[in-house]
Amino acid sequence: MNKRYEKLKKVKDDVTACQRCPLFKTRILPVIGKGNHQSKIMLIGEAPGSNEDKTGIPFCGRAGDILTELLDSINFQREDVYICNILKCRPPNNRNPQIDEIESCAPYLEKQIEIIKPKILGTLGNYATSYILKKYNLSNEIQGISKIHGKIFKVKTLFGEIEIIPLYHPAVATYNANMKEVLKKDFQIFKKVNDK
Repeated sequence: MNKRYEKLKKVKDDVTACQRCPLFKTRILPVIGKGNHQSKIMLIGEAPGSNEDKTGIPFCGRAGDILTELLDSINFQREDVYICNILKCRPPNNRNPQIDEIESCAPYLEKQIEIIKPKILGTLGNYATSYILKKYNLSNEIQGISKIHGKIFKVKTLFGEIEIIPLYHPAVATYNANMKEVLKKDFQIFKKVNDK
């Protein structure tokens, strides 16, 4: 087993045993992350929904079907990227993540970023975008996703430069089919960035 896999397995074991916030009491399965451990691209959502909670797989419901379609539109497979969430456990009734839950769970996401060392962080929705922009000292750039979707923010890290690309959450297209075209257009950025 390679070191990266071993480190990610440790994150998985830690999340499985986690009791940092009350969400562990109501979850069925933690949803740690899935995809290519060597990927240049990491997609970060906010929290698992009910399908994810049952399977332990991120983005496996209707929003996941849209995410797969968006990746297909740029000739990517889900296996080409790494997909995860800020929260690893489902909030009851799919409510929004709470600040204390994000603070409790975010160290696992930070560990995943540190291990995978992606070149691009695609943040799906307001919660993931706000968290990542704050983490990389870009709090002054935080606005609603409708204002900053598709922009590229470059930051320096200990393991090189990362590009942060805020995106609408794929679930938006389940409520408004017209948004799918906006998402597809934004996803084109990954092709350009991945060609570098």
